[in-house]
Amino acid sequence: MGIPGSGLAKGLAVTLRTMTRKSHTAQYPDAQPELPPRTRGVIGLFEENCTVCMLCARECPDWCIYIDSHKETVPPAAPGGRERSRNVLDRFAIDFALCMYCGICIEVCPFDALFWSPEFEYAEEDIRDLTHERDKLREWMWTVPAPPALDPRAEEPKEIGAARKAADKLAAAEAAEAAAAAEAAQAETERASDTSDGPNGTNASDGPSTSSGADRPNRTDGSDGNGAAT
Repeated sequence: MGIPGSGLAKGLAVTLRTMTRKSHTAQYPDAQPELPPRTRGVIGLFEENCTVCMLCARECPDWCIYIDSHKETVPPAAPGGRERSRNVLDRFAIDFALCMYCGICIEVCPFDALFWSPEFEYAEEDIRDLTHERDKLREWMWTVPAPPALDPRAEEPKEIGAARKAADKLAAAEAAEAAAAAEAAQAETERASDTSDGPNGTNASDGPSTSSGADRPNRTDGSDGNGAAT
């Protein structure tokens, strides 16, 4: 059993130690606080990854996520294929007046379309302005911090490897097309040069050379080729 009044003495000791320390005041908003990267400030939407699966809206305990969409028919990628239908996002909104920042919507998203941003300065005078539509949610994506670096010995993600292979394949195809075009241009230049030189390697524009008098045939009127009578 402890000594009577020991708890009170300990509490007074903490108070006395605190009284002798200099207080520290954060000069907000002149000095912004240094928040950890995973601070739950606001939710950003990466619209390109959203497939309108509705998991976030169904799992939200506050029902503060509103999603509207419609279906579009996609023509077949190859002749003889069948048409496919896909969901097109029309509206994605989050009411931060109802949101309790539990992060369930971010955790259940299977396609990484929602992210936490440490930004917290989005207070409004009208509560209706706390409903952020998809354009506003997309702007918050610019404030989402980069993910932490992977372990140097970790395996490369399959998505990055596939993207790198596709980029290398495209670069190789473009290089092959450029080389083929250069060879074709060189061949065309050589062909034009051969045509301008004539079939015997002389310039075709000079025409055939004139024959000398010795090569002229004898005339039948008795004169030689130079007009003198024989």
